[in-house]
Amino acid sequence: MLKVIDYYIIRKFLGTFFFALGLIILVSIIFDFSERVDDFIEKSAPMHAIIFDYYLNFIPYFANLFSFLFVFIAVIFFTSNLSTHSEIKAILSTGVSYHRFMLPYFISALLIAVITFVMAHYLIPYANVGRLNFEDKYIKKTYGTPPRNIHKQIAPGVFIYMESYNSRSDFGSKFSMERYENGKLVSKLMADYIQYDSINKSWRIRNYWIRKINGMKETVVTGVSMDTTLNMWPKEFKQRSNVVEAMTTPALKRFIHRELIRGHGDVYYYIELYRRTASAFAVFILTLIGVTLSCQPIRGGRGMHIGFGIALSFSYILFMRMSQEFARAGDLTPWLAVWLPNFVYIIIGGILYRLAPK
Repeated sequence: MLKVIDYYIIRKFLGTFFFALGLIILVSIIFDFSERVDDFIEKSAPMHAIIFDYYLNFIPYFANLFSFLFVFIAVIFFTSNLSTHSEIKAILSTGVSYHRFMLPYFISALLIAVITFVMAHYLIPYANVGRLNFEDKYIKKTYGTPPRNIHKQIAPGVFIYMESYNSRSDFGSKFSMERYENGKLVSKLMADYIQYDSINKSWRIRNYWIRKINGMKETVVTGVSMDTTLNMWPKEFKQRSNVVEAMTTPALKRFIHRELIRGHGDVYYYIELYRRTASAFAVFILTLIGVTLSCQPIRGGRGMHIGFGIALSFSYILFMRMSQEFARAGDLTPWLAVWLPNFVYIIIGGILYRLAPK
């Protein structure tokens, strides 16, 4: 059963967390607005859209992105305050074990982790829809799909290639399409360029030739222009890689499966998928480290605790970013790259936890 001291720690934990969260969000909004105000003025973005479509959706996105960092700072701050006023010694001197002392911390961490998990997987994507739409309309952005050497599988056994694609005119140069049956090439189309006809909802192919293979027999057909329907749409070449941030986890899994079939499985998609769970789990790890670091009084007081805690938290973020870059370079699998910082820091937390009671 929870006691008065448990409710006291939980109240302090959550109160400090939400206070730190609100303060950092306010500072972030101020810096973000000062950076983007030129774009807002240039694109004549209305104030209503800036407030409700962008910043109202920006707040939950930013808060959830680094919630584990805010948890760590909150734990360091208020636990160090308890230690400075000898409140932790008073609690432990009553016969409360160090393991029992950690219970309200993990109850608070569980509450925050559950909120973070649900928001990351199901709620934040809906907020990101409005934020990304606003960015597309009013903020200068470049699309993340590579503009050159595009390879896709648009159907089973059907592969297309474009040397480059202009997203403004829906124009692709040096287009080719290959069809395979039972692992054998049966036809290949090559054209100078391909362009989407938005009126007829079809693709127009110019200056083409088609090579058809039937066993040992080959035929070649040439032409100047041909309209055809293909299992691909211009929006597939325009979307930014972070479009997955606007997808709930079930939708993201379906999107990844579809992109894999088309031969366009971006590592970033997997990083986003695994990050949503890893961030929630990191709340427990950084809570453990934060308590064990700040429960013992040290020379320099609370300032040393906070300084060391912030340095450690930023080392975690740096480690996380580095491992993700290794995944993009192909040196690590996305799952391992996302979870590796958690594995390393849970070992650090375990060591500190064993040493703390001593």
